[in-house]
Amino acid sequence: MRPRVGVWNYFAVRATGVIYKQAGRASGAAVDDAHGQQTDRLRLIVDRLESELKDALERKARAIARAQLTRSGHVYVLSNIGSFGEGVFKIGMTRRLDPQDRVKELGDASVPFQFDVHAMIYCEDAPKLENILHRHFDTRRVNLVNLRREYFHVTLEEIRQAVEKHFGVITFVTVPKAEEFRRTQSMRDDAGMRDPGGAVVTAGSV
Repeated sequence: MRPRVGVWNYFAVRATGVIYKQAGRASGAAVDDAHGQQTDRLRLIVDRLESELKDALERKARAIARAQLTRSGHVYVLSNIGSFGEGVFKIGMTRRLDPQDRVKELGDASVPFQFDVHAMIYCEDAPKLENILHRHFDTRRVNLVNLRREYFHVTLEEIRQAVEKHFGVITFVTVPKAEEFRRTQSMRDDAGMRDPGGAVVTAGSV
């Protein structure tokens, strides 16, 4: 006996439903898998961006540190009475770890006597302080043409007041040793020798 058409339709519908459900499950799994892959890709992108941002911030911090290091240093106040006479001071700066190296270097550069240090001022922005002091005494320069020559006709008290105004209270050495110069003058005096200027040096002139 042939089964009735209605029975066949019933089984066909049931089979179709099962197929759709299986297909739906497969499709959902595929969607979940695709979503998971996309999430992983986004996570990798975020991790890479965070790493690049961290590197950029570290580079910026290093750049700031280098900039700060290049501006920190010592501003010095020197005299050399054997070479330039009384009332002439050199105001400059150095970034050397040992600022005395710069003083020794200056004393070896075409001057007959060593420089004496009246003040050695450490500051975080040495070029700024040096520039302020140079501008403060701009009209008192020994050389008004070559501004790289950092010599000024001023008194030590005027420099002390300018430093106190623009930086703070600093201890100054008021009397220079001028050791080589004084020994040379003493030797000339003992021998009754004339100085290079032509005058006879006596004990009272030292």
